[in-house]
Amino acid sequence: MHGARNDFVIVDRRSDGRADLVRFTKWACDRRAGIGADGVIAIESSSVADARMRTINADGSEAEMCGNGVRCAARWLDEAGEGAGVTFETDVGLISTEIVSRGAEYTVRVAMGHPRITPLSSFDCAQDDNGAWFVDLGNPHVVLVRSSVEGVDLESIAEEFQKDSRFPDGTNVHVVVLEGQRTIRVAHWERGVGLTMACGTGAVACAAVAIASGTATSPIEVFVPGGRLVVEWDGTGNAYLTGPAVRVFDTEVDLDDELAR
Repeated sequence: MHGARNDFVIVDRRSDGRADLVRFTKWACDRRAGIGADGVIAIESSSVADARMRTINADGSEAEMCGNGVRCAARWLDEAGEGAGVTFETDVGLISTEIVSRGAEYTVRVAMGHPRITPLSSFDCAQDDNGAWFVDLGNPHVVLVRSSVEGVDLESIAEEFQKDSRFPDGTNVHVVVLEGQRTIRVAHWERGVGLTMACGTGAVACAAVAIASGTATSPIEVFVPGGRLVVEWDGTGNAYLTGPAVRVFDTEVDLDDELAR
């Protein structure tokens, strides 16, 4: 499945949890020797929500949450007959989802929590030319405001941030261009993956910066390399992310001794 071409292998582990998730993910995400994806979304049983969602990045590391992945998980459960409004247990807390449409585009709206924004200048960081911010959505984001996405070596910039002791667990890094009162354009680099076609939590982080700085007004259209997302935020409560959840294909794989426990 994919959300704005941020693609995932979805695995329902509630009935069969034999696979070693890290080994399975490294194999499954390999675009030449496996299935090919940015990560694995594992659906597990939960005692506090409808299901637990875990996000394993392509390199085997685990992310706290994934805004594009949770939409895919919500569609998976909806099509399995488990409800149009599903709440997931994640490492950032309970995340609620609702199916908006099942037509030509299968669309899901997600309550993403409250963005906590800090000017990056307070971290003595000089990587930006039009402003820089740190946004905490339960997972970390550096948002760099630029006049253009083109010509920015986002990969090199992001790799430098991963060495910064102020981000001991690394950080996602995004470049955002303010194109209008309700429009932004974004490029993403994700921990454990690299450059991606979209990042749901990153889109929310970038939109939140635009709203908090007074340069844009909710709702905001976020144009990412893989498509279009919409972020709503009143500046105080939950931010909401709406976007597509695309089911590409289903398959079966045999677990050999290396992938099984």
